[in-house]
Amino acid sequence: MNFPGGKTVAEALEGKRILVVEDDSEMLSALQLLFEDLGAEVVTAVDGHAAIEFATSSDPDVIVLDAMLPKRSGFLVLEKLKGNSKKGQKPFIVMITGNEGKRHQIWAESLGVDGYLTKPFRMEKLVTIVESCISN
Repeated sequence: MNFPGGKTVAEALEGKRILVVEDDSEMLSALQLLFEDLGAEVVTAVDGHAAIEFATSSDPDVIVLDAMLPKRSGFLVLEKLKGNSKKGQKPFIVMITGNEGKRHQIWAESLGVDGYLTKPFRMEKLVTIVESCISN
């Protein structure tokens, strides 16, 4: 798959820092391996407090953020990290969730989320959204 400028996904993500925030250990491992295989530097967190700590200390390009987390929900993390920044500004945040209702998606969009996926999703779709955030 090629992206703008003829770049491949791996070239687009090479050297980018991605924070993956997920409390399910299997999903966390799968996402970490996915992005590392594409050349990204991956930092992980398993709860909302750690997500904010790592996001402020590691300056990620993109955050893949689970909506339902221990200690602080993904929505509160999103609100804290996006603050007054708008959609389309670093850090780009892609929320992933098992909640199928539109109410949560509308809430996330009102907080400035850059991408939103409902589990289960195809990994290729997540990669496309992440790459799109970085390349814009």
